[in-house]
Amino acid sequence: MGRRDALRLSLAAGTATAVTLSGASFARAEDGATVRRTLRGHLPPGAPDFVYLPVEIPEGVREIAVSYRYDKPDVPKGTPGNALDIGIFDQGGTALGGRGFRGWSGGFRDSFSISAEKATPGYLAGPVRAGTWHVALGPYTVAPQGMDYEVTVTLRHGEPGSTPRPSYPPERAKGRGRAWYRGDCHLHTVHSDGRRTPEEVAVAARAAGLDFLTTTEHNTTSGHAAWEGLWGDDLLVLCGEEITTRNGHYLALGTDPGTFLDWRYRARDDAYPRFARAAHRAGGLVVPAHPNCPFVGCQWKFGYEYADAVEVWNGPWTADDELALAAWDNMLVSGDNWLPAMGNSDAHREGQDVGLPQTVVHADDLARGPLLAAIRAGRSYLAESSRISVELKATTAKGAHATLGETLRAAPDTEVHLTLTVRGTPEGATLHLVTDEGTMLTGSGTQLAWRTTPSLATYVRAEVRHPAKEGSGLPGAMAAMTNPVWLGRSRRGE
Repeated sequence: MGRRDALRLSLAAGTATAVTLSGASFARAEDGATVRRTLRGHLPPGAPDFVYLPVEIPEGVREIAVSYRYDKPDVPKGTPGNALDIGIFDQGGTALGGRGFRGWSGGFRDSFSISAEKATPGYLAGPVRAGTWHVALGPYTVAPQGMDYEVTVTLRHGEPGSTPRPSYPPERAKGRGRAWYRGDCHLHTVHSDGRRTPEEVAVAARAAGLDFLTTTEHNTTSGHAAWEGLWGDDLLVLCGEEITTRNGHYLALGTDPGTFLDWRYRARDDAYPRFARAAHRAGGLVVPAHPNCPFVGCQWKFGYEYADAVEVWNGPWTADDELALAAWDNMLVSGDNWLPAMGNSDAHREGQDVGLPQTVVHADDLARGPLLAAIRAGRSYLAESSRISVELKATTAKGAHATLGETLRAAPDTEVHLTLTVRGTPEGATLHLVTDEGTMLTGSGTQLAWRTTPSLATYVRAEVRHPAKEGSGLPGAMAAMTNPVWLGRSRRGE
Protein backbone atom coordinates (compact mmCIF):
# COMPACT_ATOMS: atom_id res chain seq x y z
CA MET A 1 0.00 0.00 0.00
CA GLY A 2 1.40 3.35 -1.03
CA ARG A 3 1.51 6.61 0.88
CA ARG A 4 -1.53 7.90 -1.01
CA ASP A 5 -3.53 4.85 0.07
CA ALA A 6 -2.44 5.33 3.66
CA LEU A 7 -3.60 8.96 3.53
CA ARG A 8 -6.98 7.97 2.09
CA LEU A 9 -7.49 5.38 4.79
CA SER A 10 -6.52 7.91 7.44
CA LEU A 11 -9.05 10.44 6.10
CA ALA A 12 -11.77 7.78 5.88
CA ALA A 13 -11.16 6.38 9.37
CA GLY A 14 -14.15 6.70 11.63
CA THR A 15 -16.69 6.88 8.81
CA ALA A 16 -19.02 4.27 7.34
CA THR A 17 -17.72 4.92 3.86
CA ALA A 18 -15.78 2.58 1.60
CA VAL A 19 -12.47 3.32 -0.11
CA THR A 20 -10.75 1.86 -3.14
CA LEU A 21 -7.00 1.33 -2.80
CA SER A 22 -4.26 0.40 -5.25
CA GLY A 23 -4.74 -3.00 -6.84
CA ALA A 24 -3.19 -5.36 -9.34
CA SER A 25 -3.21 -5.62 -13.11
CA PHE A 26 -2.81 -8.82 -15.13
CA ALA A 27 -1.81 -9.20 -18.76
CA ARG A 28 -3.31 -11.79 -21.06
CA ALA A 29 -1.51 -15.13 -20.95
CA GLU A 30 -1.56 -18.39 -22.88
CA ASP A 31 -4.13 -21.09 -22.20
CA GLY A 32 -3.02 -23.23 -19.30
CA ALA A 33 -0.97 -20.46 -17.71
CA THR A 34 -1.31 -19.60 -14.03
CA VAL A 35 -0.45 -16.06 -12.93
CA ARG A 36 -0.36 -14.77 -9.39
CA ARG A 37 -0.15 -11.33 -7.71
CA THR A 38 0.01 -10.50 -4.00
CA LEU A 39 -1.30 -7.26 -2.48
CA ARG A 40 -0.23 -6.14 0.99
CA GLY A 41 -1.46 -3.30 3.13
CA HIS A 42 -2.18 -1.91 6.57
CA LEU A 43 -5.56 -0.88 7.95
CA PRO A 44 -5.59 1.57 10.86
CA PRO A 45 -8.03 1.49 13.79
CA GLY A 46 -11.28 3.08 12.67
CA ALA A 47 -10.76 1.95 9.08
CA PRO A 48 -13.74 2.23 6.72
CA ASP A 49 -16.32 -0.54 6.80
CA PHE A 50 -15.24 -1.72 3.35
CA VAL A 51 -11.98 -1.51 1.45
CA TYR A 52 -11.84 -2.45 -2.23
CA LEU A 53 -8.76 -3.72 -4.05
CA PRO A 54 -9.21 -3.42 -7.83
CA VAL A 55 -7.95 -6.28 -10.00
CA GLU A 56 -7.68 -5.82 -13.78
CA ILE A 57 -8.74 -9.09 -15.42
CA PRO A 58 -7.69 -9.73 -19.06
CA GLU A 59 -9.48 -11.83 -21.66
CA GLY A 60 -9.06 -15.59 -21.60
CA VAL A 61 -9.31 -16.24 -17.85
CA ARG A 62 -10.96 -19.52 -16.85
CA GLU A 63 -10.80 -19.18 -13.06
CA ILE A 64 -10.00 -16.59 -10.41
CA ALA A 65 -8.80 -17.74 -7.00
CA VAL A 66 -8.24 -15.50 -3.98
CA SER A 67 -6.58 -16.25 -0.65
CA TYR A 68 -5.83 -13.90 2.22
CA ARG A 69 -4.39 -13.62 5.68
CA TYR A 70 -3.94 -10.95 8.31
CA ASP A 71 -2.13 -10.53 11.58
CA LYS A 72 -3.76 -11.07 14.97
CA PRO A 73 -1.65 -9.25 17.55
CA ASP A 74 -2.29 -9.48 21.26
CA VAL A 75 -4.68 -6.82 22.56
CA PRO A 76 -5.58 -5.62 26.06
CA LYS A 77 -8.29 -7.61 27.82
CA GLY A 78 -11.74 -6.46 26.71
CA THR A 79 -10.45 -4.88 23.50
CA PRO A 80 -11.53 -6.34 20.13
CA GLY A 81 -8.73 -7.84 18.09
CA ASN A 82 -8.41 -8.08 14.33
CA ALA A 83 -11.20 -9.66 12.29
CA LEU A 84 -11.28 -9.23 8.52
CA ASP A 85 -14.09 -10.33 6.19
CA ILE A 86 -13.70 -10.91 2.45
CA GLY A 87 -15.74 -11.15 -0.74
CA ILE A 88 -15.56 -10.15 -4.39
CA PHE A 89 -17.36 -8.10 -7.05
CA ASP A 90 -16.91 -8.61 -10.78
CA GLN A 91 -16.76 -6.15 -13.66
CA GLY A 92 -20.32 -5.05 -12.84
CA GLY A 93 -18.87 -2.82 -10.12
CA THR A 94 -19.20 -2.30 -6.39
CA ALA A 95 -22.14 0.11 -6.35
CA LEU A 96 -24.72 -0.49 -3.62
CA GLY A 97 -27.32 -2.91 -4.85
CA GLY A 98 -24.92 -5.65 -5.83
CA ARG A 99 -24.95 -5.59 -9.63
CA GLY A 100 -21.37 -6.88 -9.57
CA PHE A 101 -21.74 -9.16 -6.55
CA ARG A 102 -20.07 -12.56 -6.97
CA GLY A 103 -19.77 -13.78 -3.39
CA TRP A 104 -19.00 -13.22 0.26
CA SER A 105 -17.62 -15.53 2.92
CA GLY A 106 -17.09 -13.04 5.74
CA GLY A 107 -14.34 -14.35 7.98
CA PHE A 108 -15.30 -17.99 7.54
CA ARG A 109 -12.86 -18.88 4.74
CA ASP A 110 -9.30 -17.88 3.93
CA SER A 111 -9.61 -18.70 0.22
CA PHE A 112 -12.17 -19.09 -2.57
CA SER A 113 -12.35 -19.60 -6.31
CA ILE A 114 -14.82 -18.80 -9.07
CA SER A 115 -15.17 -20.17 -12.58
CA ALA A 116 -18.02 -20.53 -15.04
CA GLU A 117 -18.49 -24.15 -14.03
CA LYS A 118 -18.33 -23.93 -10.25
CA ALA A 119 -17.55 -21.74 -7.24
CA THR A 120 -16.64 -22.11 -3.60
CA PRO A 121 -19.77 -22.14 -1.37
CA GLY A 122 -20.74 -18.55 -0.68
CA TYR A 123 -19.74 -17.52 -4.20
CA LEU A 124 -21.59 -17.55 -7.52
CA ALA A 125 -20.40 -19.57 -10.50
CA GLY A 126 -20.19 -17.71 -13.79
CA PRO A 127 -17.73 -16.57 -16.45
CA VAL A 128 -14.65 -14.65 -15.37
CA ARG A 129 -15.06 -11.81 -17.82
CA ALA A 130 -12.47 -9.15 -18.60
CA GLY A 131 -12.68 -5.88 -16.71
CA THR A 132 -12.06 -4.43 -13.29
CA TRP A 133 -12.97 -6.80 -10.48
CA HIS A 134 -12.72 -5.81 -6.82
CA VAL A 135 -11.68 -7.89 -3.85
CA ALA A 136 -13.78 -6.53 -0.99
CA LEU A 137 -12.29 -6.45 2.51
CA GLY A 138 -14.47 -5.79 5.53
CA PRO A 139 -12.42 -4.88 8.62
CA TYR A 140 -15.01 -6.00 11.15
CA THR A 141 -12.84 -5.05 14.12
CA VAL A 142 -9.31 -3.62 14.12
CA ALA A 143 -6.81 -3.92 16.97
CA PRO A 144 -5.21 -0.76 18.43
CA GLN A 145 -2.01 -1.67 16.54
CA GLY A 146 -3.90 -1.76 13.25
CA MET A 147 -4.10 -4.69 10.87
CA ASP A 148 -1.58 -5.92 8.30
CA TYR A 149 -3.17 -7.95 5.49
CA GLU A 150 -2.01 -9.91 2.47
CA VAL A 151 -4.27 -10.84 -0.46
CA THR A 152 -3.11 -13.18 -3.22
CA VAL A 153 -5.01 -13.29 -6.51
CA THR A 154 -4.41 -16.19 -8.89
CA LEU A 155 -5.70 -16.31 -12.47
CA ARG A 156 -5.87 -19.55 -14.44
CA HIS A 157 -6.17 -19.08 -18.18
CA GLY A 158 -8.06 -21.31 -20.58
CA GLU A 159 -11.48 -22.06 -22.04
CA PRO A 160 -14.19 -20.80 -19.68
CA GLY A 161 -16.59 -23.75 -19.78
CA SER A 162 -20.33 -23.35 -19.20
CA THR A 163 -22.37 -22.39 -16.15
CA PRO A 164 -24.95 -24.93 -14.93
CA ARG A 165 -28.55 -23.75 -14.80
CA PRO A 166 -29.47 -23.28 -11.11
CA SER A 167 -32.02 -25.67 -9.64
CA TYR A 168 -34.18 -23.80 -7.16
CA PRO A 169 -36.63 -25.33 -4.65
CA PRO A 170 -40.33 -25.51 -5.57
CA GLU A 171 -42.74 -23.14 -3.80
CA ARG A 172 -45.09 -25.86 -2.62
CA ALA A 173 -44.90 -29.25 -0.91
CA LYS A 174 -47.65 -31.82 -0.46
CA GLY A 175 -48.80 -30.56 2.92
CA ARG A 176 -52.02 -31.30 4.79
CA GLY A 177 -54.22 -28.48 3.56
CA ARG A 178 -55.14 -25.92 6.21
CA ALA A 179 -53.10 -27.08 9.18
CA TRP A 180 -50.32 -26.27 11.62
CA TYR A 181 -46.84 -26.36 10.04
CA ARG A 182 -43.51 -26.21 11.85
CA GLY A 183 -40.59 -24.26 10.43
CA ASP A 184 -37.10 -22.97 11.18
CA CYS A 185 -36.44 -19.80 9.19
CA HIS A 186 -32.89 -18.91 10.28
CA LEU A 187 -30.25 -21.47 9.35
CA HIS A 188 -26.65 -21.49 8.12
CA THR A 189 -24.60 -24.01 6.15
CA VAL A 190 -21.14 -24.06 4.58
CA HIS A 191 -22.48 -21.45 2.15
CA SER A 192 -21.74 -18.84 4.83
CA ASP A 193 -20.36 -19.47 8.32
CA GLY A 194 -22.07 -22.78 9.09
CA ARG A 195 -20.29 -26.10 9.52
CA ARG A 196 -23.10 -28.28 8.23
CA THR A 197 -23.80 -29.02 4.57
CA PRO A 198 -27.32 -28.51 3.21
CA GLU A 199 -27.67 -32.31 3.21
CA GLU A 200 -26.92 -32.42 6.94
CA VAL A 201 -29.35 -29.59 7.68
CA ALA A 202 -32.11 -31.33 5.72
CA VAL A 203 -31.57 -34.50 7.75
CA ALA A 204 -31.63 -32.51 10.99
CA ALA A 205 -34.78 -30.64 9.92
CA ARG A 206 -36.67 -33.85 9.28
CA ALA A 207 -35.45 -35.32 12.57
CA ALA A 208 -36.74 -32.20 14.35
CA GLY A 209 -40.22 -32.71 12.87
CA LEU A 210 -40.07 -29.61 10.67
CA ASP A 211 -42.31 -29.11 7.65
CA PHE A 212 -40.34 -26.20 6.18
CA LEU A 213 -37.10 -24.27 6.52
CA THR A 214 -35.56 -21.14 5.05
CA THR A 215 -31.98 -20.92 3.81
CA THR A 216 -30.58 -17.65 5.20
CA GLU A 217 -26.86 -17.42 4.52
CA HIS A 218 -25.01 -14.26 5.47
CA ASN A 219 -24.89 -11.75 2.60
CA THR A 220 -25.05 -14.25 -0.25
CA THR A 221 -27.57 -16.17 -2.33
CA SER A 222 -25.28 -19.06 -3.21
CA GLY A 223 -27.30 -21.36 -0.95
CA HIS A 224 -30.50 -20.92 -2.96
CA ALA A 225 -29.43 -23.52 -5.54
CA ALA A 226 -27.76 -25.88 -3.06
CA TRP A 227 -30.80 -27.92 -2.00
CA GLU A 228 -31.51 -29.98 -5.11
CA GLY A 229 -32.71 -33.43 -4.12
CA LEU A 230 -33.13 -32.41 -0.48
CA TRP A 231 -36.69 -31.06 -0.56
CA GLY A 232 -39.68 -33.33 -0.88
CA ASP A 233 -43.35 -33.81 -0.10
CA ASP A 234 -42.46 -33.68 3.60
CA LEU A 235 -40.06 -30.72 3.55
CA LEU A 236 -40.40 -27.34 1.85
CA VAL A 237 -37.29 -25.19 1.39
CA LEU A 238 -37.75 -21.42 1.08
CA CYS A 239 -35.08 -19.00 -0.17
CA GLY A 240 -33.80 -16.07 1.83
CA GLU A 241 -30.77 -14.25 3.19
CA GLU A 242 -29.46 -12.89 6.47
CA ILE A 243 -28.47 -9.32 5.71
CA THR A 244 -25.59 -8.69 8.12
CA THR A 245 -25.03 -4.94 8.50
CA ARG A 246 -22.87 -3.16 11.05
CA ASN A 247 -26.05 -1.97 12.81
CA GLY A 248 -27.88 -5.26 13.12
CA HIS A 249 -29.00 -8.27 11.11
CA TYR A 250 -32.30 -8.95 9.40
CA LEU A 251 -33.77 -11.94 7.63
CA ALA A 252 -35.31 -11.70 4.19
CA LEU A 253 -37.64 -14.71 4.29
CA GLY A 254 -39.25 -16.43 1.33
CA THR A 255 -37.85 -14.17 -1.37
CA ASP A 256 -37.78 -15.09 -5.05
CA PRO A 257 -34.86 -17.46 -5.71
CA GLY A 258 -31.69 -15.61 -6.64
CA THR A 259 -32.76 -12.35 -4.96
CA PHE A 260 -29.69 -10.63 -3.50
CA LEU A 261 -30.03 -7.89 -0.87
CA ASP A 262 -27.05 -5.70 -0.07
CA TRP A 263 -25.71 -5.31 3.45
CA ARG A 264 -23.08 -2.55 3.05
CA TYR A 265 -24.72 0.28 4.98
CA ARG A 266 -25.49 1.51 8.46
CA ALA A 267 -28.63 3.08 9.90
CA ARG A 268 -27.24 6.58 9.32
CA ASP A 269 -26.89 5.90 5.59
CA ASP A 270 -30.67 5.72 5.00
CA ALA A 271 -30.29 2.71 2.70
CA TYR A 272 -32.20 0.15 4.73
CA PRO A 273 -35.68 1.23 3.50
CA ARG A 274 -34.56 0.66 -0.09
CA PHE A 275 -33.55 -2.92 0.57
CA ALA A 276 -36.50 -3.68 2.84
CA ARG A 277 -38.76 -2.62 -0.01
CA ALA A 278 -36.73 -4.79 -2.38
CA ALA A 279 -37.33 -7.79 -0.13
CA HIS A 280 -41.06 -7.08 -0.24
CA ARG A 281 -41.03 -6.72 -4.03
CA ALA A 282 -39.35 -10.13 -4.18
CA GLY A 283 -42.28 -11.61 -2.26
CA GLY A 284 -40.46 -11.93 1.05
CA LEU A 285 -40.78 -10.82 4.65
CA VAL A 286 -38.39 -8.57 6.60
CA VAL A 287 -37.60 -9.91 10.07
CA PRO A 288 -35.02 -8.27 12.37
CA ALA A 289 -32.91 -11.09 13.82
CA HIS A 290 -31.70 -11.43 17.43
CA PRO A 291 -32.31 -7.69 17.98
CA ASN A 292 -30.78 -7.62 21.46
CA CYS A 293 -27.69 -9.72 20.72
CA PRO A 294 -24.75 -8.10 22.56
CA PHE A 295 -22.07 -8.88 19.97
CA VAL A 296 -20.41 -6.20 17.85
CA GLY A 297 -22.66 -5.10 15.00
CA CYS A 298 -25.58 -7.36 15.99
CA GLN A 299 -27.93 -5.04 17.91
CA TRP A 300 -30.83 -3.81 15.79
CA LYS A 301 -30.61 -0.04 15.06
CA PHE A 302 -32.93 0.45 12.06
CA GLY A 303 -36.32 0.61 13.77
CA TYR A 304 -39.34 -1.52 12.88
CA GLU A 305 -41.23 0.54 10.29
CA TYR A 306 -40.52 -1.87 7.41
CA ALA A 307 -40.50 -5.10 9.41
CA ASP A 308 -43.13 -7.83 9.09
CA ALA A 309 -42.19 -9.79 12.22
CA VAL A 310 -39.36 -9.88 14.75
CA GLU A 311 -37.17 -12.75 15.89
CA VAL A 312 -37.86 -12.71 19.62
CA TRP A 313 -36.37 -16.17 20.28
CA ASN A 314 -33.00 -17.12 18.77
CA GLY A 315 -31.51 -20.52 19.66
CA PRO A 316 -31.54 -21.80 23.26
CA TRP A 317 -33.28 -19.28 25.53
CA THR A 318 -30.91 -16.73 27.09
CA ALA A 319 -30.99 -13.33 28.74
CA ASP A 320 -30.81 -11.77 25.25
CA ASP A 321 -34.11 -13.42 24.39
CA GLU A 322 -35.62 -12.23 27.66
CA LEU A 323 -34.73 -8.67 26.67
CA ALA A 324 -36.14 -9.18 23.18
CA LEU A 325 -39.36 -10.57 24.66
CA ALA A 326 -39.79 -7.57 26.96
CA ALA A 327 -39.17 -5.12 24.10
CA TRP A 328 -41.61 -6.98 21.86
CA ASP A 329 -44.28 -7.10 24.55
CA ASN A 330 -43.91 -3.34 25.02
CA MET A 331 -44.55 -2.88 21.28
CA LEU A 332 -47.82 -4.80 21.48
CA VAL A 333 -49.65 -1.93 23.16
CA SER A 334 -49.45 -0.03 19.83
CA GLY A 335 -52.03 -2.50 18.56
CA ASP A 336 -52.46 -1.70 14.88
CA ASN A 337 -48.70 -1.73 14.22
CA TRP A 338 -47.82 -4.84 16.19
CA LEU A 339 -45.22 -7.25 14.85
CA PRO A 340 -45.64 -11.01 15.26
CA ALA A 341 -42.91 -12.88 17.13
CA MET A 342 -40.81 -15.56 15.48
CA GLY A 343 -38.47 -18.18 16.90
CA ASN A 344 -35.60 -19.71 14.93
CA SER A 345 -32.53 -21.78 15.75
CA ASP A 346 -29.84 -19.77 13.93
CA ALA A 347 -28.06 -23.14 13.96
CA HIS A 348 -24.55 -23.20 12.51
CA ARG A 349 -23.00 -26.50 13.57
CA GLU A 350 -23.42 -29.74 15.48
CA GLY A 351 -24.42 -29.01 19.05
CA GLN A 352 -26.76 -26.27 17.84
CA ASP A 353 -30.11 -27.96 17.28
CA VAL A 354 -32.06 -27.29 14.11
CA GLY A 355 -35.62 -26.53 15.19
CA LEU A 356 -34.68 -25.13 18.63
CA PRO A 357 -36.81 -23.11 18.58
CA GLN A 358 -39.32 -23.35 15.72
CA THR A 359 -42.20 -21.20 14.55
CA VAL A 360 -45.46 -23.16 14.25
CA VAL A 361 -47.88 -21.46 11.83
CA HIS A 362 -51.51 -22.08 10.95
CA ALA A 363 -51.47 -21.81 7.17
CA ASP A 364 -53.79 -22.72 4.32
CA ASP A 365 -51.16 -24.97 2.75
CA LEU A 366 -47.52 -26.01 2.92
CA ALA A 367 -46.54 -23.41 0.34
CA ARG A 368 -44.55 -20.21 0.21
CA GLY A 369 -47.44 -17.75 -0.06
CA PRO A 370 -49.70 -19.22 2.62
CA LEU A 371 -46.82 -19.72 5.07
CA LEU A 372 -45.56 -16.15 4.73
CA ALA A 373 -49.11 -14.81 5.06
CA ALA A 374 -49.59 -16.79 8.26
CA ILE A 375 -46.28 -15.57 9.72
CA ARG A 376 -47.11 -11.96 8.90
CA ALA A 377 -50.57 -12.27 10.45
CA GLY A 378 -49.18 -13.79 13.67
CA ARG A 379 -51.16 -17.00 13.33
CA SER A 380 -48.34 -18.79 15.09
CA TYR A 381 -46.65 -19.86 18.28
CA LEU A 382 -43.03 -20.69 19.10
CA ALA A 383 -41.84 -23.95 20.62
CA GLU A 384 -38.55 -25.46 21.67
CA SER A 385 -39.36 -28.72 19.86
CA SER A 386 -42.02 -30.61 17.94
CA ARG A 387 -42.98 -32.39 21.17
CA ILE A 388 -44.84 -29.28 22.33
CA SER A 389 -48.16 -28.07 20.90
CA VAL A 390 -50.03 -24.99 22.15
CA GLU A 391 -53.62 -23.82 21.69
CA LEU A 392 -54.97 -20.50 22.95
CA LYS A 393 -58.63 -19.65 22.35
CA ALA A 394 -60.88 -16.76 23.29
CA THR A 395 -64.68 -17.16 23.23
CA THR A 396 -67.82 -15.41 24.42
CA ALA A 397 -71.16 -16.76 25.58
CA LYS A 398 -72.71 -15.63 22.27
CA GLY A 399 -70.33 -17.75 20.18
CA ALA A 400 -67.71 -15.20 19.15
CA HIS A 401 -64.24 -16.75 19.04
CA ALA A 402 -60.64 -15.97 18.11
CA THR A 403 -57.23 -17.56 18.31
CA LEU A 404 -53.60 -16.57 17.70
CA GLY A 405 -53.15 -13.41 15.65
CA GLU A 406 -56.89 -12.82 15.50
CA THR A 407 -59.23 -10.35 17.19
CA LEU A 408 -62.24 -11.25 19.25
CA ARG A 409 -64.58 -8.38 18.42
CA ALA A 410 -66.69 -7.64 21.45
CA ALA A 411 -67.98 -4.74 23.51
CA PRO A 412 -65.65 -3.51 26.25
CA ASP A 413 -67.66 -5.12 29.05
CA THR A 414 -68.23 -8.48 27.34
CA GLU A 415 -67.02 -11.43 29.36
CA VAL A 416 -64.33 -13.34 27.44
CA HIS A 417 -63.29 -16.89 28.25
CA LEU A 418 -59.61 -17.73 27.62
CA THR A 419 -58.43 -21.33 27.43
CA LEU A 420 -54.80 -22.37 27.11
CA THR A 421 -54.08 -26.01 26.30
CA VAL A 422 -50.54 -27.41 26.09
CA ARG A 423 -49.55 -30.86 24.89
CA GLY A 424 -46.10 -32.19 25.68
CA THR A 425 -45.59 -29.88 28.67
CA PRO A 426 -42.02 -30.29 29.95
CA GLU A 427 -41.63 -31.61 33.47
CA GLY A 428 -42.02 -28.90 36.08
CA ALA A 429 -43.05 -26.29 33.54
CA THR A 430 -45.39 -23.43 34.42
CA LEU A 431 -48.10 -21.96 32.22
CA HIS A 432 -48.70 -18.22 32.06
CA LEU A 433 -51.36 -15.93 30.60
CA VAL A 434 -49.98 -12.46 29.92
CA THR A 435 -51.82 -9.23 29.02
CA ASP A 436 -50.78 -5.61 28.51
CA GLU A 437 -50.74 -5.36 32.34
CA GLY A 438 -48.37 -8.30 32.74
CA THR A 439 -48.78 -11.91 33.89
CA MET A 440 -52.37 -12.36 35.09
CA LEU A 441 -52.54 -16.10 35.73
CA THR A 442 -49.96 -18.82 36.37
CA GLY A 443 -50.50 -22.54 36.70
CA SER A 444 -49.11 -25.96 35.95
CA GLY A 445 -50.19 -29.06 34.11
CA THR A 446 -51.71 -28.90 30.64
CA GLN A 447 -54.46 -26.28 30.82
CA LEU A 448 -55.29 -22.82 32.12
CA ALA A 449 -58.68 -21.08 32.00
CA TRP A 450 -59.33 -17.40 32.71
CA ARG A 451 -62.06 -14.79 32.31
CA THR A 452 -61.60 -11.14 31.43
CA THR A 453 -63.12 -8.36 29.30
CA PRO A 454 -61.73 -6.24 26.43
CA SER A 455 -61.80 -3.25 28.77
CA LEU A 456 -59.34 -5.03 31.08
CA ALA A 457 -57.08 -6.76 28.53
CA THR A 458 -56.02 -5.42 25.16
CA TYR A 459 -54.53 -8.79 24.30
CA VAL A 460 -53.75 -12.14 25.88
CA ARG A 461 -50.75 -14.28 25.05
CA ALA A 462 -49.31 -17.41 26.62
CA GLU A 463 -45.95 -18.62 27.86
CA VAL A 464 -44.76 -22.07 28.90
CA ARG A 465 -41.59 -21.88 30.98
CA HIS A 466 -39.16 -24.34 32.48
CA PRO A 467 -38.40 -24.02 36.21
CA ALA A 468 -36.15 -21.09 36.97
CA LYS A 469 -32.51 -21.83 37.74
CA GLU A 470 -31.76 -21.15 41.37
CA GLY A 471 -29.73 -17.98 41.83
CA SER A 472 -30.01 -16.90 38.19
CA GLY A 473 -32.29 -13.96 38.90
CA LEU A 474 -34.12 -14.73 35.66
CA PRO A 475 -37.44 -16.40 34.94
CA GLY A 476 -37.33 -19.97 33.72
CA ALA A 477 -36.25 -20.61 30.15
CA MET A 478 -39.01 -20.54 27.57
CA ALA A 479 -40.43 -23.85 26.35
CA ALA A 480 -43.16 -22.29 24.22
CA MET A 481 -44.89 -18.93 23.73
CA THR A 482 -47.66 -17.60 21.56
CA ASN A 483 -48.48 -14.55 19.57
CA PRO A 484 -51.40 -12.62 21.08
CA VAL A 485 -55.14 -13.02 20.78
CA TRP A 486 -56.56 -9.49 20.56
CA LEU A 487 -59.68 -8.44 22.42
CA GLY A 488 -61.98 -5.66 21.27
CA ARG A 489 -61.07 -3.75 18.12
CA SER A 490 -59.65 -4.93 14.79
CA ARG A 491 -55.90 -5.25 14.31
CA ARG A 492 -53.49 -5.01 11.38
CA GLY A 493 -53.77 -7.70 8.72
CA GLU A 494 -57.43 -8.55 9.33
